[in-house]
Amino acid sequence: MLRVDAINDLRRHTAQLDSELRDCVARVIDSGWFILGRELEAFEGEFARYCGAEHCIGVGNGTDALELALRACGVGQGGRVLTVANAGAYGTTAIRAVGGEPVFIDVRDDTLLIDETEAVREISSTNPPAAVIVTHLYGRMVPGIEAIAAAARDAGVPLIEDCAQSHGARIGGRRAGTFGDYGCFSFYPTKNLGALGDGGALITSGTPRRDRVRMLRQYGWAGKYRIELAGGRNSRLDEMQAAVLRTKLPRLDGWNERRREIARQLGHGIRHPRVKCPQRFGEDYVAHLYVVRTADRQSLQAHLRSRGIASDVHYPLLDYQQPGFRIDATRHRNPNAEKACQEVLTLPCFPEMSDGEVSAVVDAVNSW
Repeated sequence: MLRVDAINDLRRHTAQLDSELRDCVARVIDSGWFILGRELEAFEGEFARYCGAEHCIGVGNGTDALELALRACGVGQGGRVLTVANAGAYGTTAIRAVGGEPVFIDVRDDTLLIDETEAVREISSTNPPAAVIVTHLYGRMVPGIEAIAAAARDAGVPLIEDCAQSHGARIGGRRAGTFGDYGCFSFYPTKNLGALGDGGALITSGTPRRDRVRMLRQYGWAGKYRIELAGGRNSRLDEMQAAVLRTKLPRLDGWNERRREIARQLGHGIRHPRVKCPQRFGEDYVAHLYVVRTADRQSLQAHLRSRGIASDVHYPLLDYQQPGFRIDATRHRNPNAEKACQEVLTLPCFPEMSDGEVSAVVDAVNSW
């Protein structure tokens, strides 16, 4: 019986690039320059061009990217920020870090992404939020991103895209991260474009936006040891990770297409009446995670485990259910997100999977 014991096998992923990764690491070591050097400058230019943005600013991780974007947009103490509650709490963590207040918009039941109608209504209200974070979750872009962006522009509300799971996805030929004021990316190793450690970036257009984030990522410095912008911190994408990401970036579109193909095989092959699968595989979807839904998740997980098939839950708690946040959950009502939180299950989906392994996952689910 063929086993698939990981939802993302990084050993296979790095093995195919072994010599190139060793070469780029050696190049950085030989340079003797490890922070804010030529590798980062080159990666920032290459990733900005790939995304179709004017500028890219490398930072320490994806959550820092969100926090710095909020600070760059002027969100501070008490600022209300629209977000969703089903995306792992990263946006909420950033909002609380700047002293803001998360306002949770429910997700659509069919996409598990922010309900654009409700978001536009809040943005266009007489009491608009200080900012909006739109999360492109599981590798799928929010279908209503254009409507949200238009409403935000009309209302003068900053729009931040959380693209941590959507590297390379497109709607109407435009890449994720180019619809708002800032697009925020994580390069955590399991991402579609992943480093060999933590890393993140923001993309934006306009020199003032770029310069503001560059200052914020390094203490608020306008020059060395001269702090001119409050709210700065130490959050820099290092040279080693930038070199690794430069090595991987040319392969991203190919990896994304293989992810889509695996998702298609899973979606067409799984025919269990109690399992709901994604069925749209266009360029707006890069299959970062292949997430199905079932009302009896625990039973399915146990069955998959018995067949040697890995699974995971993204995510088991909504943000306002997290005990550490101490948010009064009775003030929030997101019925679609709450239902999904009890039903979502992630199956293996990574570019190095063989067709035989995909079939093993399909057979395991159908035999439940």
